Amino acid sequence: MALRWPFPVFYPSARTAVLLALAAPLAVVLAAAAPRAWIAAPALGAALLVMVLLDALLAPALADLRVIVPEDGEVGEALSLTVLADFRIDMPRAAPVAALALDPRLAPGGRLVAPLRRDNGAWSAEIETRPTRRGTGAVSAVWLRWDGPLGLASRQVRRDLAAAIRIRPNIAPVRSPALQLFLRDAQFGMVARRIRGEGTEFEALADYEPGMDRRRIDWKSSARHARLFAKEYETERNNQIVFAFDCGQTMCEPIAGLPRIDRAVTAALTTAWIALGAQDRVAIYGFAQRPQVLSPFVTAPRDFARLQEAAAALDYSAEQPNFTLALSTLAARLRRRSLLVVFSEFTDPTSAELMIESMRRLVERHRVIFVVMADAELADFVAAPVRSAQDAAMAVTATTLLQQRTLVLQRLRRAGILVVEAPYQHIGNRLLDAYLAVKRAGSLG
Repeated sequence: MALRWPFPVFYPSARTAVLLALAAPLAVVLAAAAPRAWIAAPALGAALLVMVLLDALLAPALADLRVIVPEDGEVGEALSLTVLADFRIDMPRAAPVAALALDPRLAPGGRLVAPLRRDNGAWSAEIETRPTRRGTGAVSAVWLRWDGPLGLASRQVRRDLAAAIRIRPNIAPVRSPALQLFLRDAQFGMVARRIRGEGTEFEALADYEPGMDRRRIDWKSSARHARLFAKEYETERNNQIVFAFDCGQTMCEPIAGLPRIDRAVTAALTTAWIALGAQDRVAIYGFAQRPQVLSPFVTAPRDFARLQEAAAALDYSAEQPNFTLALSTLAARLRRRSLLVVFSEFTDPTSAELMIESMRRLVERHRVIFVVMADAELADFVAAPVRSAQDAAMAVTATTLLQQRTLVLQRLRRAGILVVEAPYQHIGNRLLDAYLAVKRAGSLG
């Protein structure tokens, strides 16, 4: 879209400031050596001012400026904005510089600056950024600055923009070749047929082959026919899976530049894609002080975008989560046994007590996976060399917090909850492994 610009303003350049700084001591020396020549100093200043005005007038005029803003992006992934500029007759002496004002979720500080490069007579710049939060971020204004032929004056134009970028959850792992290869070779695919695997629904008898699990041998049928037969089972399908996200204060804190909840959403959507391929039903649930989002169950990979939209609606909250209200509300809406995958974080056993009690009640009817990201910062404090009393105190405190964290996770495991704890880089793979283990165990029927 072409932008119409008002008459540009101008101001002295950095070169002019340097010349004035060098001329000041020269004027002092001249005034001390020849007092009657004092008029030379203001004359030089006036001459410099005239040259600045002439340089600004001789600077090339801007003919056209376009800003290309993408409509969508993904949190944590590279996002490119393009600025294009054309000048009427002369080219600028030096490369013009463009600056964009935008939402802080699109770029730290809400500002991006980049010089333009000339290509086939036109000037352009691709400004890359990585959004740090989901939501709609506005690109509100753009500035363009270029120098005159002498480099003494700079002209600048500004224009308000009405552009916005929708930042969605990151699903880069879903597009990865490794995951596509896994889907192709998985024991359950996206074709409509009866799928044999390691579930609990009996399918048929087959001749026992070396390497099969001996526990699958049907001894009665084998004795009746005087040869070994093994049972084949049908992989469970049409299970209900709910990904529940704690959107409270702790989950919204950054880890390696991105909020924990956004890293959790990426891991959940990756597993959801696999689950839809396995013909399971998937829903998204978010809560903080109160329940926020509960999407309908999605049943096919073609409706995966509905899960993305639901995940994008998860809001960042500065409140502490109310696990009792959130999990009881979720349990009341589920009419059948389901797999609940809860993403959360805790700082001490006291704050985790209500969470543990609420999740214990879920285990009575549902299968529960609790997902938490390993606290690398505490581990670094423990492993850091001790050089002072402060270092020793920090190491002791970090060790205590890690022990308390381990105690909470042990209590969850004893309650029958499958705990997934891993660094944020591997949390998606570990969650996928846990889902497949539950699937193979056939514990959702």
